[in-house]
Amino acid sequence: MTSPQPSYPSTLPLARIVKGDNPRRYFDGKKHEEMVASIRQRGILQPILLRPKDDVYAIVAGERRYRAGLEVYGPDGEVPVIIRVMTDQEALEAAIAENDDRDDPSETEQADAAVRYLAACNGDRAEAARRLAWSCTKLDRRLALADLSDTVKSALDERRIKVGHAELLAVIPGDKQDTALETILRLNLDVNDTRKELMRITHSLAAACFDKTECATCPFNSAAQQVLFETHVDDGHCTNPGCFQLKTEAAEVIRFEEEERAAKAARRAMPPAVDDAEADEQDDVTDEPAASMDLRSQPESIAISSSISESRESPPARTADAVRAASTAHKPTVTARSIAARTAELREATWRTALARALAGDAAHARTTILVAAMSGTLSQIKPDTLTSRAGILVGASFPDLDFKDKIAEIRALADARAANVLAVIGGAYAKDVLSFDHVADLARVFGVDLRETWQVDQTFLEHYTKDELKFIAQECGLIAHVGEKRFAKLLASKKTELVTGMLNRIGFDWAGRLPGCMTLDGAYGPPPDRAAPPEEAPIPPIAA
Repeated sequence: MTSPQPSYPSTLPLARIVKGDNPRRYFDGKKHEEMVASIRQRGILQPILLRPKDDVYAIVAGERRYRAGLEVYGPDGEVPVIIRVMTDQEALEAAIAENDDRDDPSETEQADAAVRYLAACNGDRAEAARRLAWSCTKLDRRLALADLSDTVKSALDERRIKVGHAELLAVIPGDKQDTALETILRLNLDVNDTRKELMRITHSLAAACFDKTECATCPFNSAAQQVLFETHVDDGHCTNPGCFQLKTEAAEVIRFEEEERAAKAARRAMPPAVDDAEADEQDDVTDEPAASMDLRSQPESIAISSSISESRESPPARTADAVRAASTAHKPTVTARSIAARTAELREATWRTALARALAGDAAHARTTILVAAMSGTLSQIKPDTLTSRAGILVGASFPDLDFKDKIAEIRALADARAANVLAVIGGAYAKDVLSFDHVADLARVFGVDLRETWQVDQTFLEHYTKDELKFIAQECGLIAHVGEKRFAKLLASKKTELVTGMLNRIGFDWAGRLPGCMTLDGAYGPPPDRAAPPEEAPIPPIAA
């Protein structure tokens, strides 16, 4: 048997009525006075919609009538009401519908309502738009306006600015909106002038020197704004100058450190300076062990006598060849491991830089790195001045001078995007400073860092190696297969400088994307991503990371 519905009165004293969860936020003063005058003359003709709430009744629709009635009748005045039992969601839907039916709905009220409605729909935008009877475009535009500061929302509600102003202000960081609003009001800027002023503080993403992967989905990317708003800045610009500057400076720091490390590694690996004549002579013998070089620098008679024990009956002309062949046979075998050992510092510095760049472009990976470092006790290996020297850039100009308590408040107040940038810089600093390269290698593997995207074989790299080592690199990278054994042998017989130049300038051969085994983490050659690895003459032993 269905239980009978409760019976509610048709009138109530205003003292028993309380404000509900109304999305309406602005009440025009002039229209309020007009309603007060109308109620004084005719009374409240349309009942106020209420719902029971404890021992009072909450307004669902009719707050303007309630406010005007209080002024006319006072708290003891009786007003007509309709009382319905409603859930929170049903009350919200009724309030939004009532506000939408008005002839002057506020965009900011709709924005706040859209946020609450989306939450009630568990983030399902399509369902929220359907229930609101809005288009998905309208929902997205109102949600974007929800990020306006309260001061800007009030200015829009009071029609001190237009919707175009609000749309432009919605795409700059919240902590800059109030200042921009003051400028708009002080100078009485129209929407077009406001757009021109904002263009002055934006930055072209095409000219950015940092990884722009995150920018593709950033709300401060004018490409996203163009989809949402009728009023927007030019496509391809960043409207968050603080974030742009932070990322630019972080990229510049990484580039500077990379160049510094590479230059240091190059200086350490550079052989002692010799004059041109001596260099030409050494080109022919630099790949041979010291004993062989000593024999070839001695008079022919001594060289012959030193090999008599192997063949006393050999003619002198062939004896020198035998000595040379014997010395060559005792050369150490060239492998990826042996090559990598000669330039370990360059290899490690290059990978550290690549990982730092990857972490700078991915806040989630940076966060994982920081947590792992903290839990493994290695986070403290970041050099103290690496971050403190940049705190003014990362957090705020006044941050270094604050006491610790105020620093806590400053960090807590960071916007999510800026906090993510700080985490990225911390992760990059860890990649640069952590003592064990094993940690760098493990992180690079897990995050799929591909050195081929940022590094390429060049003259500086090739000049580190001997001819035999250059031949090994040419073999594994496919250059010998490209030019042919005979042609490369002829190139190998030339001076080392000519060999390097020839290797880098072979017609039809592109070094881009080819990663010699001496530069990889596992010692295996890395072919271009879209090409299969060339067949190897012999397995390349792995390099210990």
